[in-house]
Formats: sequence, structure tokens, C-alpha cells
Amino acid sequence: MSSEPLNSLLGRVHEALGRAPALDAESHRLLALLAADIERLGIAAPATAHGVRALAVRFEADHPAAAAALRQVGDLLGKAGI
Repeated sequence: MSSEPLNSLLGRVHEALGRAPALDAESHRLLALLAADIERLGIAAPATAHGVRALAVRFEADHPAAAAALRQVGDLLGKAGI
């Protein structure tokens, strides 16, 4: 899987969350897990396509732009078979 689309999408998540009000502790924890899993490129549990999509659902109401980018990250991971 090329890292360019993933990096672009993650950049959009970062930008959207930068414009958003403070995140709750659980959201921070989930994003930290996602970031760590992607960094390792072992793409473990929460960074599977299903886990990323579930995180997008959680963010939908308060952070719709970040949720949209996370859904695209999930789709990209799914296409890669992760």
C-alpha cells in the first residue's frame, strides 16, 4: 500500500481535529492507538479498516470532517486487505 494517500488522509484528520474543540479522554486514547498502530505499520487491532470506520462513527456528531477523513482511511485500509 502506498503511504501517500494514507498520509494525505491522516493529514486531513489532523487538520479537522485541529479546528475542533477539545476531545474527550476516550477519543484521545483511540486516536493514540490508531496513530501508534499505523506508525508501526503492523496495523494492529484498532487500525484495521473496521476499527477505523468505528472510530469515524464515534466522531461523526462532534467532528464530521475528521469522521469523513477517517472513513476514507478505513476504506483505504480495507482495499489494502488490512
